[in-house]
Amino acid sequence: MAGHSKWANIQHRKGRQDAARSKLFSKLSKEITVAAKMGDPDPDKNPRLRLAVKEAKSNSVPKDVIDRAIKKSQAGEGDDYEEIRYEGYGPNGVAVIVEAMTDNRNRTASTVRSTFSKNGGNLGETGSVGFMFERKGEVVYPADAGDADTVFEAAIEAGAEDVESGEDGHIIWCGDTDLNDVSNALETALGESEATRLVWKPTTTTELDLDGMQKLMKLVDALEDDDDVQRVTTNFEASDEVMAQL
Repeated sequence: MAGHSKWANIQHRKGRQDAARSKLFSKLSKEITVAAKMGDPDPDKNPRLRLAVKEAKSNSVPKDVIDRAIKKSQAGEGDDYEEIRYEGYGPNGVAVIVEAMTDNRNRTASTVRSTFSKNGGNLGETGSVGFMFERKGEVVYPADAGDADTVFEAAIEAGAEDVESGEDGHIIWCGDTDLNDVSNALETALGESEATRLVWKPTTTTELDLDGMQKLMKLVDALEDDDDVQRVTTNFEASDEVMAQL
């Protein structure tokens, strides 16, 4: 749990800041628009849209913003977006996966490449670091959802693969294609989750000291500041002492 929390920390850190919040809202709205465009505008009939709406709600995106994003898809917006994954290495050889959604592939590739270069990293070919991660479904519940045994039983019953429980809460892992079914079953058993999403879960990690973490955070911040970038995942590992100093 501790290791994962530190890794997840990268993705949630900026959500607490106001400036980043509006950027986060627009990224979540973009995902909703594209998900609705690719399937049915009814979340109950479109698993990807349902997960996008759930993720938006867990980040306190207002209902009218969510509704507006779905309506945009019906008005023809979201046609031009394509999803691209970039892979590369950050400072100290940390593996970095960047998921982008763009209407201009050349612009995004150029920005991502220069961001890596300016911050001590380098962009690699597709597949250059992907083998160090697995695509997984992740469902997060607060600690008060139940004790470890209760949550574990509910998760296995729902078809999940693994559970990590700690004082911060419970993280339930499942196959990427099972996420919709597993999260629905968990909702019936445990109530609403804190987060339900597809993630890249590191299978190998790179240990960083304080200096390494500061350099990595600089790269991640710069990547996340790009409007085309939806999510950044890395495989860093750091001790509690380093995280506290950070």
